[in-house]
Amino acid sequence: MEEETKEYYLVDKKVLPEVFLKVMEVKQRIATGESSSINEAVRKTGLSRSAYYKYKDSVLPFFEATNGKKVTLLITVENFQGILSSVLNVIADSRASILTINQNIPVNGLADISISLETKSMLGSVEDILNDLARIAGVRDCKVLSRE
Repeated sequence: MEEETKEYYLVDKKVLPEVFLKVMEVKQRIATGESSSINEAVRKTGLSRSAYYKYKDSVLPFFEATNGKKVTLLITVENFQGILSSVLNVIADSRASILTINQNIPVNGLADISISLETKSMLGSVEDILNDLARIAGVRDCKVLSRE
């Protein structure tokens, strides 16, 4: 029997049917401890258990799909002493494994840093890392460049 190949699409949540958004809400409630069980979470969101179980493995946020994968981040920083150290501390705190680091020579006071990560043992999500990086003074931009 031939195994079915999975195919994924990146879709703006504004166009998703409500059932998918409710599945995500149930997952969020369980992950944050807001609900102690699936039964409680589906009741609070107004979703049926059968709909949750039907879609739970097929609907996930973009950054959740990167856990256990290799991700390359592109971070644009101002050129001042200690900025790379601050970036690396955020990644170290997440317990992601750094595979490669490349910092370009600063041009007009800005430098691009690309960092490839293994996310298998990471705490939190890639989105959490991006949010933490964005809060560092001197970080102008940070985004996912690629994921494998």
